[in-house]
Amino acid sequence: MKNNIRGKNLEVTEAIHEYVEEKLSKLDKYFKESDNIKSNVLIKLRGHNQIIEVTILTTNFTIRGEESHENLYSAVDLVVDKLERQIKKNKTKLNKIDKEKIKEFSFAYESDTVQDNNKIVKRKKLSTKPMNEEEAILQMNMLGHDFFIYKDADTDNVTVIYIRKDGNYGSIETN
Repeated sequence: MKNNIRGKNLEVTEAIHEYVEEKLSKLDKYFKESDNIKSNVLIKLRGHNQIIEVTILTTNFTIRGEESHENLYSAVDLVVDKLERQIKKNKTKLNKIDKEKIKEFSFAYESDTVQDNNKIVKRKKLSTKPMNEEEAILQMNMLGHDFFIYKDADTDNVTVIYIRKDGNYGSIETN
């Protein structure tokens, strides 16, 4: 895997770079031609915690993991474990998808059988009324949810507003 490792507000030393490379190489077995797979790694600080974000880009899928820990090396270990679990957990679902879309994945690795018991247990239909962001944030907070779906009054697009890990808000808008 080709890794693009960079730091935000901190210098990525050679030792950190080598450690991240070594740990991410553990994921190579999940890809047929791992040399053609690219990953973007961002290491940053938030308070006393070291945060590592890893985004693995394949032709049709993006695999992403983020971990935070006081010790950067522990955060690296945690994020690699998380990414490995994501790939293993979704192996069955990936096999059901068009073979052309998953051509980069290798399923020849030995794995523990990961039972996927997750299923949709509830469905809701909602009608969205036009509102602005401030009103949507207020409505989300009043409901005690960490996201809220609404129709933006200005653009008439369906939008999701959510609370980010850093306590700020994020917005996803359809077009």
